[in-house]
Amino acid sequence: MSELLQSIVLDSGPNPQTAIIWLHGLGADGHDFEPLADELQLPCPVRYIFPDAPMRPVTINGGFVMRAWYDITEMDIAARQDDAGIRDSQTRIEALIQRETERGIPPDKIFLAGFSQGGAIALHTALHQTRPLAGVLALSTYLPLAERASGEMQPGTLNTPIFMAHGRSDTVIPQTLGQTSAAALKALGYRLDWHEYPMAHSVCAEELRDIERWLSSHMG
Repeated sequence: MSELLQSIVLDSGPNPQTAIIWLHGLGADGHDFEPLADELQLPCPVRYIFPDAPMRPVTINGGFVMRAWYDITEMDIAARQDDAGIRDSQTRIEALIQRETERGIPPDKIFLAGFSQGGAIALHTALHQTRPLAGVLALSTYLPLAERASGEMQPGTLNTPIFMAHGRSDTVIPQTLGQTSAAALKALGYRLDWHEYPMAHSVCAEELRDIERWLSSHMG
């Protein structure tokens, strides 16, 4: 059993009954999206969990050790994917989900959110849950191991809504890869909202307002 990931945990109010586990991108850490806990105005108290990815060598960066949810071996990020690393991170996020369940927040009140690599792990993990989650925010990202999704997805996860967003001028993860992933998820039967913005590989104010509305609408 992997050690529980070091995480920043912030409650936006007393006795939260909803949790959002928010995963950062390559080379960042849990502090990257910490300001969102103050920026997002949501209808009920929320427990925000911002975990740090494990330290691991990243091939595309010359083997430099950094926080990464999985290895990237070449510029075409959808080629030669790090199956073992992706599944290791899935297990680590599932441990965080289990901890929140034990603390009284059930899976159907837990959202997974992530940017770039973090969004890829959020999508992959959500599709493998035996109990569907409240929803997934997948920002500037793609579905990893997409060719295996139809055979590995848990049917109950079709009840998990998905918000995908991408910048039209993203040169790190091309918008076309995000669109292909969104189309694949819709073909599998997922309820997916697609959003695109005039930005690069980043998050913009308009996107945050759309996220705020989407989360509010799925918090019951």
